[in-house]
Amino acid sequence: MAASVRLLVRGLAHRSVTFAAAGGSCRSGGCLAPSSSRCVSDTAEDRSTHFGFETVPEAEKAKRVYKVFENVAQKYDVMNDAMSLGVHRLWKDMLLHVMHPQPGARLLDVAGGTGDISFRFLDYVRYQQERQKRRAAGSVQTPSWQDISDKYPAEEDRPQESRAVVCDINKEMLKVGKQRADGMGITSGLSWVVGDAEELPFDDDQFDIYTVAFGIRNVTHVDQALQEALRVLKPGGRFMCLEFSKVTNPILASLYDAYSFQVIPVLGEVIAGDWKSYQYLVESIRKFPDQEEFKGMIEDAGFCCVQYFNFTGGVVALHSGFKL
Repeated sequence: MAASVRLLVRGLAHRSVTFAAAGGSCRSGGCLAPSSSRCVSDTAEDRSTHFGFETVPEAEKAKRVYKVFENVAQKYDVMNDAMSLGVHRLWKDMLLHVMHPQPGARLLDVAGGTGDISFRFLDYVRYQQERQKRRAAGSVQTPSWQDISDKYPAEEDRPQESRAVVCDINKEMLKVGKQRADGMGITSGLSWVVGDAEELPFDDDQFDIYTVAFGIRNVTHVDQALQEALRVLKPGGRFMCLEFSKVTNPILASLYDAYSFQVIPVLGEVIAGDWKSYQYLVESIRKFPDQEEFKGMIEDAGFCCVQYFNFTGGVVALHSGFKL
């Protein structure tokens, strides 16, 4: 209910609020939306947006994006390896390294259908737990039973179990993710939820970390998705977005364009039997805002200390911000 009311208010007026914080630029002010404002009576059928390089009604984009990922779900992970030559695994590992989650953290992974980020998150916090146990054991040599008893936490003092919630609008992607989890023997600490990034099915202030990896560019209203991310994070919570971005080196950019448009759709046809879906995915990357513009959008949503890190010369960027 709260999310629905908030979306209605955003439809009537857009306000941007940012806070001063070290490590990130800050902006403030209200958006008057002079020439870009639309009548409230406009419907999604009246407004248009991009689907790759094609202009389509807003109401149609979500359906077409859904169909794309429904088509590629079974080959999604194989294609990720083929398209990036396996480098996407390093990008995702870097996301977890920068995140550095601690035991007890609650993660919401949006558009995380096949579970890559959530699996890494659970592995990471499990490693942190084992590391803490080893340190505790090493600090006491030949302890007495009383020492052990004193150091053993009471039930109410034990840290909350870390949990990851994978939220994706596409049921086929979630189905693949669940199959992967079963195959890896992951039976606890993980939930799967069908949900829209623009209207998340969660209460306010629920999660310590919100991640979205290679998914936010497929959202029709990115500003609404960012507002929802802010809403469901706890105060002090962190937003992290891994997404294809603008290559900074001109020579690399030229090679990257040639590879993207001439090789990736061919791989899509050969491996997944779907040229058009991967042609869209390539085009959607070029339509997404560059690093600085997206940073500004995150700040406008209300996040603080917003910064980004370029990977592989800007092929991918990791944006990060905090909720105060």
